[in-house]
Amino acid sequence: MSTPQLVVHRDKELMAQAAAARLITRIVDAQSARGAASVVLTGGRNGNAVLAALGSAPARDAVDWQRLDLWWGDERFLPEGDPERNVTQARAALLDSVPVDPARVHAMPASDGPCGGDADAAAAAYAAELAAAAGPEDHGPVPVFDVLMLGVGPDTHVASLFPELPAVRETERTVVGVHGAPKPPPTRISLTLPAIRAAREVWLLAAGEDKAKAVAMALSGAGEVQAPAAGAHGRSRTLWLLDAAAAAELPRDLYPPALA
Repeated sequence: MSTPQLVVHRDKELMAQAAAARLITRIVDAQSARGAASVVLTGGRNGNAVLAALGSAPARDAVDWQRLDLWWGDERFLPEGDPERNVTQARAALLDSVPVDPARVHAMPASDGPCGGDADAAAAAYAAELAAAAGPEDHGPVPVFDVLMLGVGPDTHVASLFPELPAVRETERTVVGVHGAPKPPPTRISLTLPAIRAAREVWLLAAGEDKAKAVAMALSGAGEVQAPAAGAHGRSRTLWLLDAAAAAELPRDLYPPALA
């Protein structure tokens, strides 16, 4: 378990740009070291802002897009192409404008896919896809992702792991169907905390004053069942990327007063 590190930026725009630059560097380093890189994307306003910033960054062409595996931390269980699906938004923000290998874009199943409307079967299918991509060096049922990004919700949820719901308590499966989510749509698919914690680096993104209480709670010793963001950490690094508004309720001893 890595100790959380915090970087606080002046505003959400700068946070997105800096996170995009950081992600490019991490992908290039991984490709240089191992020939390929593996990243887990997140949706929501902050995740999509990072993807849009990456798409407009001059350094984006340093990435070998053909040697990049893209996964998702969660998905809204809706039909293929629905504008609310994370993968649909990611394509609009970035993927349609870069030469990714379609075979390495691992979207979570849609509700009109081979599993039909069975979110639990769709989750099991995604878990099987992850397991098939894991090599002997990964020592587990999912690949060791280079970077796994998560947005932090105002209620401290990450991916589609909501406080007190069964999914956040899951310890065996890597992917689960989520039913009765407190924000629409109620049916989702999500990585579990064990799968999230397989990543080398976990980055938690939060911007805006509506995230301030959640950030403070997650970083102040709350349990992961009550505050799922508190249970998200990487093997070698756990990085919280915040803007000043989201960091406003943190004790000053948790991060330097100077803003990045």
